[in-house]
Amino acid sequence: MKVIEVNNLRKEFVLKKKATKENGKKALFKRERSVKNAVDGISFAIEEGEALAFIGPNGAGKSTTIKMLTGILYPTSGDIKVLGLNPSKDRIKLSYQIGTVFGQKEQLWVHLSPMDNFKFFGSIYDMKKDELEKRIEELATIFDIKGYINQPVKSLSLGQRMKCEMVASLLHNPKMLFFDEPTIGLDPIAKETLRKLIKKINRELGTTLIFTSHDVGDIEEVCKRVIIINDGKIVLDDSMKNLKYHHLNKKIVEVNLKNNVKIPEKDGIKVLKAKDTLYKIEVDMNKTTMDELLGLFKADDLQDITISSEPLEEIIKDIYRGKDE
Repeated sequence: MKVIEVNNLRKEFVLKKKATKENGKKALFKRERSVKNAVDGISFAIEEGEALAFIGPNGAGKSTTIKMLTGILYPTSGDIKVLGLNPSKDRIKLSYQIGTVFGQKEQLWVHLSPMDNFKFFGSIYDMKKDELEKRIEELATIFDIKGYINQPVKSLSLGQRMKCEMVASLLHNPKMLFFDEPTIGLDPIAKETLRKLIKKINRELGTTLIFTSHDVGDIEEVCKRVIIINDGKIVLDDSMKNLKYHHLNKKIVEVNLKNNVKIPEKDGIKVLKAKDTLYKIEVDMNKTTMDELLGLFKADDLQDITISSEPLEEIIKDIYRGKDE
């Protein structure tokens, strides 16, 4: 079942040019206006229970799109259905069915304990006392926060706070969760713990996840599908499995030779770094083979070789720049 349907969605912002010395008098009476297409006719659908990464560089249009999906912004044109509702017309109804977790914006009152916060949010969502207590107990067990549920939020570590933020967002049992940089600022251990919990939410509670993050580790570990947006347009919509399979066609080869040699660059073979007898070479497997690379130097001159795939982060950067459109 489709929980989000977006058809030819567009959002335009009218920009007014600032007054300068050259146009100062003219700008007093009439400012020049220009139109920016922040979101430029995109279409996509999300199935119930999906874990989707919706990513792009700063200014690509992802935040504008998310704001339209949650009813914060009105679209200029196009159609949106989220859980069967029109977000801009049914924002209050929709708010009871979705949740948000922001890594840079806290929703918890820091002077209160997580428990007091949860009771406060439960009243906002009109939850009955028995229902709320049962839900808090269930989520506190899943997220392992019982040890500090009654301490002031301000006394908790960032990782503990983020766990509590997630519990607060799940209290009303939303069908969909929007994550915006949820692991930002966390140490590696807390980051890994949070990623496992996010996957657990998706797997055990069946909650649909829409994930925005600049952390490639988040995307790779949590999401099964990726939509990449740039300049207001979708440049890639594919599964994470296909993304890694079809775009991981470049290998990074590091070799240590006995002697200095001149490695000629050929189509598909590019020397990235050369220092003494150490070489770092990029090999495009669509254009050449590893045997052809190895044929560029003598086998008995080879002391050590390491072959690795191009990091997913670099692949995504290339897609941002339009190399793989």
